[in-house]
Amino acid sequence: MTHFAQEWLNAWNRHDMEAIMAHYAEDIIFYSPIIQKINNDPKGCIHGKTALQAYFSKALVAYPELHFELYHILEGINSVVLYYKSVGNRLSTEMMVLDETGKVKEVRAHYKQL
Repeated sequence: MTHFAQEWLNAWNRHDMEAIMAHYAEDIIFYSPIIQKINNDPKGCIHGKTALQAYFSKALVAYPELHFELYHILEGINSVVLYYKSVGNRLSTEMMVLDETGKVKEVRAHYKQL
């Protein structure tokens, strides 16, 4: 999981959309309070890789200085939690459920004091 986490982090820190999206399954389900803000969506949920890429593109425009600093990797059964410093120096975790190919099929993002 360390390799996965470092690749994910590096892709985000380069703002490399192709590398970012390579981590996600086509049928991804993604929950985040930031979705509520960026997409003006009270449910805070995105379904599907195409919609997720559109959201990530908006987020990179909204946060051009975005840089993640990884603190911890927590491993589970077919899942990982990444604990890192995120947008606006907020602490964040993302719980990622992986499919049988190692792609992320579900994310639950959490942020301190949004």
